[in-house]
Amino acid sequence: MTTATMTARVGPVEGLRQTFTLSWRTLVQIKHNPFELIDFSVQPVMFVLLFTYVFGGSIASSPHEYLMFALPGIIVQNALFSMLNTGVGLAADLDKGYFDRLRSLPIARFAPLSGRILADLAKQAWAAALLLAVGELLGFRIGTGPLAVLGGFVLLLGLALAVSWAIVLVSMIAASAEKVQVFGFVVLFPLTFTSNAFVRLDSMPGWLQAWAKVNPVTTLSDALRGLFVSGPVGTPVLRSLLWMVAFTVVFAPLAVRAFKRRV
Repeated sequence: MTTATMTARVGPVEGLRQTFTLSWRTLVQIKHNPFELIDFSVQPVMFVLLFTYVFGGSIASSPHEYLMFALPGIIVQNALFSMLNTGVGLAADLDKGYFDRLRSLPIARFAPLSGRILADLAKQAWAAALLLAVGELLGFRIGTGPLAVLGGFVLLLGLALAVSWAIVLVSMIAASAEKVQVFGFVVLFPLTFTSNAFVRLDSMPGWLQAWAKVNPVTTLSDALRGLFVSGPVGTPVLRSLLWMVAFTVVFAPLAVRAFKRRV
């Protein structure tokens, strides 16, 4: 039986079931690799503590005031950097021949990719919830209601999913976990730190403010501040949705095409 015959007749319902199965396989690996907890549990908490108590007093009038401003931005920053795990995991699977083994099974071609992305989104949801919980212990207070907080989670995961398409494309082209990580420092690092995730826009030079105002990290950070604490919501949410659509429209087709060529 050829590979094409074995993979061409998988229905959408069965493909969805396979997606959840492979997603669970990715999550279960945490049990065998506890150090992965550092990426989406310990490291985010360290960022909150360091930024709040090391930089908070100098950037704002007090660590508590800075925490109220910066926590939404830290959540955004953590989500974007953690989505690199999608690209790193895909590159590692390619290198280890994982997809070669899947070719011999009657499995939907989209299931390995969608399973990986779904598992990483679940990790993002956990990390965001953990950061909010730690923030509450440190003095952060949610000033809105449950529906607004839920909307913030949905918006965060939606933009993380959209950005993940660009990371998937990089992982298919680079086919190396190390190169995917380099992409993170070259692109995501300056993207995050040229936003208002950690500092207010009026503290930046005028030429940098022009970019920071349209930076997707800025728009999402402002949206989460409005949804979690208080302030404008409509415009930041709309801009975040536009960025979400732009990333998906541009990178999703390219990522899927590159993925099909590799596997």
